Amino acid sequence: MTTEQLKLKVINSLSAIDGKIWDQCVGADDPFVRHGFLSALEDSGSATPETGWAGQHLIVEDDNNSVLAVAPLYLKSHSYGEYVFDWNWADAYERAGGSYYPKLQCSVPFSPVTGNRLLVRQDLDKKTSALLKTTLAQGMIALGQKMAVSSIHATFPKSEDAEKLCDEGFLKRLGQQFHWENNNYSHFDDFLMSLNARKRKAIRKERRAVEECPLRIQTLQGNEITESHWDAFYGFYLNTAEKKWGQEYLTRNFFSLLGERLNNQVVLIMAFDGDQAKAGALNLMGSETLYGRNWGSITDQKFLHFELCYYQAIDFAIQHGLKRVEAGAQGPHKIQRGYLPTPTYSAHWIRDRGFKDAIARFLDAEQQAIGEDMEHVLTYSPFRKP
Repeated sequence: MTTEQLKLKVINSLSAIDGKIWDQCVGADDPFVRHGFLSALEDSGSATPETGWAGQHLIVEDDNNSVLAVAPLYLKSHSYGEYVFDWNWADAYERAGGSYYPKLQCSVPFSPVTGNRLLVRQDLDKKTSALLKTTLAQGMIALGQKMAVSSIHATFPKSEDAEKLCDEGFLKRLGQQFHWENNNYSHFDDFLMSLNARKRKAIRKERRAVEECPLRIQTLQGNEITESHWDAFYGFYLNTAEKKWGQEYLTRNFFSLLGERLNNQVVLIMAFDGDQAKAGALNLMGSETLYGRNWGSITDQKFLHFELCYYQAIDFAIQHGLKRVEAGAQGPHKIQRGYLPTPTYSAHWIRDRGFKDAIARFLDAEQQAIGEDMEHVLTYSPFRKP
């Protein structure tokens, strides 16, 4: 196959492509780039042109109009909901007389989760797959130049996709999250025995405090999750956003659509006082990874956040043979609970040459600082030394 046989087109909404065709390009461990998740964001009014997320999704077809590759892409008028922060870049460019917005964003809205961003049909060989990823990367640049945007950003791509974008002139940015790895544990106590005695004792104390409180914890999946559960969870979501001076990106309808379209990939861990829901943690399950997404509560029960978001997630991953838990953005406190620093990446195409050079210098310094921080944080690892 050659590039001359390929056609690149742009669609403004996920509704313009059949979900099964889109999902042929999505790996089994990538629930956030499935058609069901992305279309739920659009159809619920959460990620739309009105909220600053105008779909510019890329589609690569062959000369028979068969879809071979796709990429979720948005024209953005702000930098909210991204979790890889470029506010300072925008401010510097605007003060220099440029217009930073609009920009193009290849990402999953409101979701700091790692995954493929250059999505290629799963049944194709490596050589064809590489060609299609290059076509998508070049297509982003061509679209960005046509639309005269200041920049294009791909956030939380897997390393392979980040490198492919960098081959086409993007700058790579290093970040870090805290992920838990399943070292073939058979149960939670098996995991605890891999920790040093002090950390093991602390976790048992935290879990015991929740076990002895009046709350009942339940893990719900698929059709077990009802609209009353989503009503309660949406209340938690709003409460958390209010407490953190955050923005309520997701509408109530998004959660219902998520439950319908991803079904058993949705894992909702909730705490009840009698029949009343008091707190909850929303996760999505891939073939290898449990992804923690949202948390909320209307109770101040001590250690409940750690229990629902971290320990119950570990329990679930062990029981279902998953390789890891990604617990979302931020949180050095996670390291004491077995979640170690893990590199994440983003890739950035900057149209203005002078501005690109300035950002490249910044990223070099930032990468060194993050690398040193990851090494330092690892000295606090709770795991026993070999």
